[in-house]
Amino acid sequence: MADFIQLVKERRSASNFLPDHMITKEEFNEIFELVKLGPSAFNLQHTNYLTVIDPVIKEKLKKAANGQYKVSSASAVVLVLGDKNAFWQAPDIYEGLKMLGVVNKQEYDFMVHDTVSFYESRGSDFQRDEAIRNASLSAMMFMMAAKEKGWDTCPMIGFDSEAVKQILNVEQQYEVVMMITIGKEKVESRKPRGYRKPVSEFVNYI
Repeated sequence: MADFIQLVKERRSASNFLPDHMITKEEFNEIFELVKLGPSAFNLQHTNYLTVIDPVIKEKLKKAANGQYKVSSASAVVLVLGDKNAFWQAPDIYEGLKMLGVVNKQEYDFMVHDTVSFYESRGSDFQRDEAIRNASLSAMMFMMAAKEKGWDTCPMIGFDSEAVKQILNVEQQYEVVMMITIGKEKVESRKPRGYRKPVSEFVNYI
């Protein structure tokens, strides 16, 4: 538990990265093996990641991110996508439970129908909100897992999402929820942690 507390306290949004620190696909996969254990509504796993290491594409993303230097200096840029159509994957996701005998055919059919109808009946706005909610949960897990593996991150919303979609050929079913830069922070340029409200200002007990 002490390690987790230390991890939470040490995770910072890095505003400046040291150049020339390569992160490998193997290192990314170690992070994503932890990320996949994060929660998602109905276990639909709404989140997809586009991990950009190519410096040419990073420069294009930098332009879409209003020229922010950390996009090009970071080891990689990670786009967090929320799938608005994730509920259509319910049959495939729940199939494993049926094959393992955790649920029978009747229970499986009910689970699939219940999940799909839940999303269909609430419409496109709800489906978009769910994509954002669940991808945001996953993104926080990604940043904590990255820190545990020795990498620093910064979540970003200062970018043109339509330009990003064009650069990366993102299909319309996906919402670009955030951009995360990852690398080794240039610690000497770090600013003091910003003001945090006392608990009494943001927590109420009823």
